[in-house]
Amino acid sequence: MTTNAAGRPGIALENPAFRAYLLARLFGMLGFQMQGVAVGWQVYELTGDPLCLGYVGLAQFAPSIVLSLIAGDVADRFERRRLLMFCYGILAACTAALAWIARSPSPDVAWIYTVLVVVGIGRAFAGPAAQALVPNLVPPEQFPNAVAWSSSTWHIAVVAGPAVGGLVYAASSSAIVYVVAAALQLVALFAIGALPIPKVLPPAAGRSVKRLLAGLEFVWQKKVILGAISLDMFAVLLGGAVALLPVYAKDILHTGPTGLGILRSAPALGATVMSLVLAFRPIQRRTGLVMFGGVFVFGLATIVFGLSHNFGVSLAALVVLGAADMVSVFVRSNLVQLATPDEMRGRVSAVNLAFIGVSNELGEFESGAVAACLGTVASVVIGGVGSCVIVGLWMVLFPQLRRIDKLEPASLASGV
Repeated sequence: MTTNAAGRPGIALENPAFRAYLLARLFGMLGFQMQGVAVGWQVYELTGDPLCLGYVGLAQFAPSIVLSLIAGDVADRFERRRLLMFCYGILAACTAALAWIARSPSPDVAWIYTVLVVVGIGRAFAGPAAQALVPNLVPPEQFPNAVAWSSSTWHIAVVAGPAVGGLVYAASSSAIVYVVAAALQLVALFAIGALPIPKVLPPAAGRSVKRLLAGLEFVWQKKVILGAISLDMFAVLLGGAVALLPVYAKDILHTGPTGLGILRSAPALGATVMSLVLAFRPIQRRTGLVMFGGVFVFGLATIVFGLSHNFGVSLAALVVLGAADMVSVFVRSNLVQLATPDEMRGRVSAVNLAFIGVSNELGEFESGAVAACLGTVASVVIGGVGSCVIVGLWMVLFPQLRRIDKLEPASLASGV
């Protein structure tokens, strides 16, 4: 481990503004994860159709992919802190609307999908603003450490949120879960409001269409960024099994909503442990190969989970899956932010998040659709095999990514 100031494991946490940001990230994600458990169980209980679980992801993905370029441009043209506060307000209102729907004697799934579309809009604008805000809160040399702690906080929330959501759902109702989630999102809003107002960037120059497309052009030219975010997109798109967890919990592993919450928490538990390891012992050498290895293990763990009918084995597979994915997240986050100038971070972050949206939300739809056609187990296993194949293909297509040695701002900014 390095011994200079920038190498101290907790150096980023010494910044009060970054600590406030972490608090907002923690409570906001806690609320979102609790909402996710309630929506997944409620929709599957109302419909009994795994394809309807796919529509949950599609409803949130569609607006985010349509608005991604606009959202990135907005994050580069307006104050990111106030933009993030506005988005948290929208998300809290949507969660409150889900609570109102849940209290209906016969909840209409169509209304749930409608609210989730608005959730997708709020997340589309929140994502680029949040990612682009972090480099404004810490010095460049502390950014890798900030990424590790930010990821740790996010995954702690992803561990606790589903577990708490499942317990509250089992003890009360989905409506109560939504009420608690909305309150947490409001806490996140006030935490962001406590941040110091960062320097307002001058509006990006150029015509509107050219300005909107600048992020795509930048990513296309920076092959290490393109390779990293597309690797993650295709691997998770094929290998993602989160959308089908309600099916596994109810029909294969025979647990209730409490078991579903534990299963949803397992990947984040593995990711939390790995992010803490990376905070204290960051990747020093052969970064590109380490990233490829993490994605390959992700695919293998997905296959094991898909084939398992034992709750303990399934839980362990999901923990390993989350830890492996965290390696990819850590490398990708550093690549995107360290290789991008500040005046373009909103637009480039929007492109990155669009790729993530494809892998997560569209991946949920893909998993639900394949499960409806071929069966749940086949859907997950085929996806895991596909993730492993993608690793080999991307190592050939993106040799620049494979050859990355150290995560250093100067070399990443100049490399292609």
